Amino acid sequence: MTAARKPLHAGDPTITSGFHAHLVGFTDWLGAMRYSEHTIKTRRTDLGYFIDWCEERGIRTPLEVTRAMLERYRQYVFAYRRQRDGLPLSFNCQGTRLVAVRVFFRWMTRQHHLLFNPAGELDLPKKETRLPRHVLSVAEVAQIINAADLDAAFGLGLRDRAILETLYSTGMRRAELVALDVVDVDVERGTVLIRLGKGKKDRMVPVG
Repeated sequence: MTAARKPLHAGDPTITSGFHAHLVGFTDWLGAMRYSEHTIKTRRTDLGYFIDWCEERGIRTPLEVTRAMLERYRQYVFAYRRQRDGLPLSFNCQGTRLVAVRVFFRWMTRQHHLLFNPAGELDLPKKETRLPRHVLSVAEVAQIINAADLDAAFGLGLRDRAILETLYSTGMRRAELVALDVVDVDVERGTVLIRLGKGKKDRMVPVG
């Protein structure tokens, strides 16, 4: 079973109570709840796969979806094979696609678009816990950090060195570092405040 294409239409916009209209409302709600742009985009893409699957089977509105249909979709995702290499989706990827469906129908129910949540008991594959294949040694990390040219014009090398050392010592994400402000660094305590990081939460981390 192969289906590597991106979702096409994600619902017929001409159907008032169809998937497309509710998908627009759902993504607007995610934005209002301050979910990240990446999460919103991922949710919409994963729901697009589900909606395309439904429409290929003549299912045009969320009201037509049943538990049995969702179980068949779960089996479909499990049997899915990528067109480029014939390999199945990872369990994490399968889970992401099914989570999007489950969250969507939970939202539909809470917004009173549905009286019953057909995805309430949708089983998800167990999430994999994997270690990175390649972890840099201390010597390799030092080599990367020392590659910054501290004599570069306009202090760009010094900037690059500060970026590398901050990433290495704190483990913060790139977007978190970009949003960092000088006032967030407490030199005396050796800490840095990350504002609205992952999960839109603040956290304090030590910095070397």
